[in-house]
Amino acid sequence: MDADPVFKALADPARRALLDSLRERGGQSLGQLCQGRSMTRQAVTKHLNILEAAGLVVSEKRGRERLHHLNPVPIQEIADRWIGKFQQAPLRALANLKQALETPDDEP
Repeated sequence: MDADPVFKALADPARRALLDSLRERGGQSLGQLCQGRSMTRQAVTKHLNILEAAGLVVSEKRGRERLHHLNPVPIQEIADRWIGKFQQAPLRALANLKQALETPDDEP
């Protein structure tokens, strides 16, 4: 997995706000995503294109509208690859402690 496009997409606060909006309510049109934002339709479209290129947003054509949905899989892949590795050491330490506490004193 090439994580660079995902990191690039997540680096911008406007794109994160769009992802938050889609997390709260999926299946929004461009017009709905523009509501309450201080961005033009063109700016929202540009951000959506970057999010789609990173695989974070998928869209479907429904009638005359294009509905956008959050795809959390790339974020989970980053969490598994980067954050999961940091959790291995504490878990290994706990397993070693458990084993040490359960081992009788006379065993090496």
